[in-house]
Amino acid sequence: MLERVPSVKMGDDNSARSANKMLLFGIITVTTSLMAFVSSFQFVEGRSWSRQISSVDGYLQKQVPISKAGVLANIGVDGVKSSDAKAGVVIASPSTHDPDYLYTWTRDAALVLKTLIQEFATGQDPSLRDTIDDFVASQAILQQVTNPSGTVSTGGLGEPKFHINLTTFTDPWGRPQRDGPPLRSTALIQYANWLISNGNASYAIDKVWPVIKLDLDYSATNWNKTGFDLWEEVSSSSFFTTAVQLRALREGAILAAEIGQSTAVEEYNRQIPDIYCFLQSYWNSADNFVTSNTGGCRSGKDANSILASIHNFDASVGCDAATFQPCSDKALANHKAYVDAFRSIYTINHGIAPNAAVATGRYPEDVYYNGSAWYLTTFAAAEQLYDALTVWSRLGELNVTSISLPFFQQLLPSVSVGTYSSSTSTYSTLASAISSYADGFMAVAAKYTPANGALSEQYDRETGVQLSARDLTWSYAALLTANAARNGFVQNSWGAAGLTLASTCSKNSGVKVSTTFNVNAKTEFGEKIYVTGSIDALANWSPDGALLLSPGGYPIWDLTVNLPANIQFEYKYIRKNNCDIAWESDPNRSSTTPAFGSYIIEDTWR
Repeated sequence: MLERVPSVKMGDDNSARSANKMLLFGIITVTTSLMAFVSSFQFVEGRSWSRQISSVDGYLQKQVPISKAGVLANIGVDGVKSSDAKAGVVIASPSTHDPDYLYTWTRDAALVLKTLIQEFATGQDPSLRDTIDDFVASQAILQQVTNPSGTVSTGGLGEPKFHINLTTFTDPWGRPQRDGPPLRSTALIQYANWLISNGNASYAIDKVWPVIKLDLDYSATNWNKTGFDLWEEVSSSSFFTTAVQLRALREGAILAAEIGQSTAVEEYNRQIPDIYCFLQSYWNSADNFVTSNTGGCRSGKDANSILASIHNFDASVGCDAATFQPCSDKALANHKAYVDAFRSIYTINHGIAPNAAVATGRYPEDVYYNGSAWYLTTFAAAEQLYDALTVWSRLGELNVTSISLPFFQQLLPSVSVGTYSSSTSTYSTLASAISSYADGFMAVAAKYTPANGALSEQYDRETGVQLSARDLTWSYAALLTANAARNGFVQNSWGAAGLTLASTCSKNSGVKVSTTFNVNAKTEFGEKIYVTGSIDALANWSPDGALLLSPGGYPIWDLTVNLPANIQFEYKYIRKNNCDIAWESDPNRSSTTPAFGSYIIEDTWR
């Protein structure tokens, strides 16, 4: 394919195109209807169970084209609902009040484009190339926009959202958020790989790689710093963020090697072992689930972990637990813990059998819009199981361990620990039951989808009525990826098979991690800042034994101290001025050290 330089429409006021938005929307709807019919027969892996035509099939035949059109309606100058967004800009939602989501989030946009690039690269929709190229151009601009998180070279890539005209959002917000850059790089690595495979390496290297590299460099530098998670409420370490950073740097190192970027390869590969080890520290071995955030005073049961599992799906490593593959024993045990957390707290789940699918939300302690159910999390619960079924079919067996046994027993109480070949009745029974269970989550979402197919952000936990942002782009994209997984689609490998877990990843109290506390604290003459906390190395909450921070560039105070590896701890800063002591306000701060290496904590006095 000849290199094609896309037309960049960032400053255009193209009235002709705007006038034709409604016509284009109609064309998209008709086209995607045909695509949905065809795609329902694609990617099937010859699975060893039969699935009867069901209400879910009917729902998807109708909903897939609606969701595809819903995604495209929310992108750039051609989007019929994107309200004058610049070319290539993905809006979160056209909603302007209750809540106002008419912004572009780096995370949401990256996940949406990953979905579209997947369809483009697999030949399902060649017409998407203009949209993808516009996205590349818009992100190249966005990366350079100075914002409250910094400049492109001082942390600005961690800024979570921007105005849809590519200008900075300056109001108070949960920042930084460190999942956006690795997610964006993963989406664009898919595109770069396609370009290279189709004779357009120069465009990949000259236009796409510079965007990817900035994001990967940010992730390599900042992966061991705390930040706000994907729900934008808790500043701590996040399983989802760590998982997507691992994938991005691994596949980024592979791409960098292919195009001769040896310095980048060396830097990314130097960080990967530590990130991989740190990922293991989120596992709660006592209760068999992922503690998705190290802070926030929550149970840790969170859709964060389900989303991470499906994002990092790599069939080449089978049911590997270290990369948290969808069919791994840890991922399945976590799936059960997460889903069960919503069974009793949602009115719309009452009366549903304890082994049947239910509506799910972000996390059980959620209070945003009364902590209601989310379409994208319900779709994700199904998608993980579809991915698992595809891998078991490829392997010709499934393995039940002591960790995953409760997951399987909810569907087949008589099953015991062991490996079951696809030729056995136990395998067939389990595969059929899990297929139906996965479809159950799709059926729950279908039940609360209005007749016109519009997908908001949430549906009410008591009534099922739609809530929050209307026409959420991520909701539509989540339906598309769940449908692809249901049809057996397998992502290209991101290199999970090449990862090696170091022996030092096991919890070992003898391993120490160099931990730096940085706190922004304005002080008066004579005042000094100290830190103390819940572990011996932080003086066990003793104000007298608290550790003194050093004044850096005002108003930053810092201290580097060795803390035990793989340990969760709480801490607070205090001020001292001779005999006067003042603690910062509640609640206690919390963090978790990585398996080894170094660790930086950035805070602001409160």
